[in-house]
Amino acid sequence: MNAAAAAVPACPAGRSALHPDWTGLTVRAPQLAATATAYLHQIGLSLSPASVRAADNALRILVTDLLAHEPQVTGFAQVSRAAIERFKTRLTARTVTRTGKSVSANTIRQRLGTLRTFFDRIGEWDWTDAPARTPIFSIDLPIVDDPLPRFLDDATAARLLRAAGADPDPLSGLVVHLLARTGLRVSELCNLAADAVVVMNDAPWLRVPLGKLHNDRYVPLHPHLVQLLGDWAAAHGDAGTGLLLHRDGRPLNRHTVTRMLNRTARREGLGHIHPHQLRHTLATQAINRGMRIEAIAALLGHRTLRMTLVYARIANRTVAAEYHCVSDQVDALYADPDLPGRETPAMRRLRDEHRRMLGNGWCTRPADLDCAFETICEGCGFFQTTIEFRPTLQAQRDHAATHDQPQRAALYDKLINTATA
Repeated sequence: MNAAAAAVPACPAGRSALHPDWTGLTVRAPQLAATATAYLHQIGLSLSPASVRAADNALRILVTDLLAHEPQVTGFAQVSRAAIERFKTRLTARTVTRTGKSVSANTIRQRLGTLRTFFDRIGEWDWTDAPARTPIFSIDLPIVDDPLPRFLDDATAARLLRAAGADPDPLSGLVVHLLARTGLRVSELCNLAADAVVVMNDAPWLRVPLGKLHNDRYVPLHPHLVQLLGDWAAAHGDAGTGLLLHRDGRPLNRHTVTRMLNRTARREGLGHIHPHQLRHTLATQAINRGMRIEAIAALLGHRTLRMTLVYARIANRTVAAEYHCVSDQVDALYADPDLPGRETPAMRRLRDEHRRMLGNGWCTRPADLDCAFETICEGCGFFQTTIEFRPTLQAQRDHAATHDQPQRAALYDKLINTATA
């Protein structure tokens, strides 16, 4: 291994130390352990402790497996594709819980993805112990379910806020209102500074500290929240913590916040609610009432719109409204014009007259349906063509081919092959 990888730097300040198991692995597999721990120290300079711990865990699993089943492998440069395929089989069969359940597809994906990143990076860094090519490919990562975020419907959310307003514990009520009306992550709520409430352009805002994505932001405050926060600060101050919220001078944590939320929910008979559900709830309420995706992304502190677009999938009112706008046209599409009593001679004549000739076929779209395709008729379900248009279709196909338009050429090939006399 080269000098960059051979020298193991001190663990970066503020980052999680290496797992104790590396001590034993260093004795049994010195080269594997040296490369892995050097890598962990390097990523510890830039990634969060949680990311380093995930990489640490995945690498220990791989090194331990190689020691047990691939004794010929003494360094990562010797890890072959065949060895990875055998490791994948064993990883899938692993049981890690006390109940004997196999690891989930999401866990397998996370571990294999972490290891793939490891191989990619040590190769890019030109470490001597890197294999000639990355032995893990994207196809190795299992496809996992992509469930919709869990959120509260409007009636349940209203009941929860009413219960929070009547909560005998002012801190619990304030916490629930903050989560529901700002969409804060729990870690962000717990780390709010004592001076987090600021006034900009004569309006109150909440300054949210650096969080999961290492970006801070300002969130507009509802007037009721301004009053609750003012009352809390006047009565309790920061108690020397420097934080906006605390319990008798002790900082809050995610477990404390979860217990507060669920005590409030139980009093209203709502069952268990996770704090992150309130974040999903606010986003869903916003998109269902017409708030732009970009604005929701800014409110929630998302770095990319891809993170926010998931809420478009659960915008039930938005989907319903859009569907009902076109439902009459959908009904017209499926109506049978030949049913007795449904179409008069005048209606039939109007429908036949709407059958328009195009340059390379016919448009059979019903007169009462709007055209959604304009200049791309060939891709429309109402487009029909016959053998008489073959020369035109062939010319269009050749034009697409010579202009490097393979999809368009394939469309014309299909039309030529299916054209009937």
